[in-house]
Amino acid sequence: DLHYPLRRQRQMCIRDRYKGNDEMNVSTAFRNSSLQGAYLMMVARAIGLDCGPMSGFNNQLVDETFFSDANIKSNFLCCIGYGDSSKIFQRLPRLDFNEVCKII
Repeated sequence: DLHYPLRRQRQMCIRDRYKGNDEMNVSTAFRNSSLQGAYLMMVARAIGLDCGPMSGFNNQLVDETFFSDANIKSNFLCCIGYGDSSKIFQRLPRLDFNEVCKII
């Protein structure tokens, strides 16, 4: 691979920024888990599933109940499945792209 030395150098530089930096590691992991959750919901909705993400729950209780034997912490909860359309909270009106954005 012609570009391996350049990629390897970048990997080493990034690794050094995380080494011994617990605050950065935790904040990065939390942010990345949120992004992965968003991707999961996008895919679920793309295949016709309903999603009900939520925060504001007791993270400590969830972690103790489901992850007591693992190095895992909850970030958010998300119900995924086929909802009853008569009971699902319908999406509120949204502004159109052209009403709020301008391509320059």
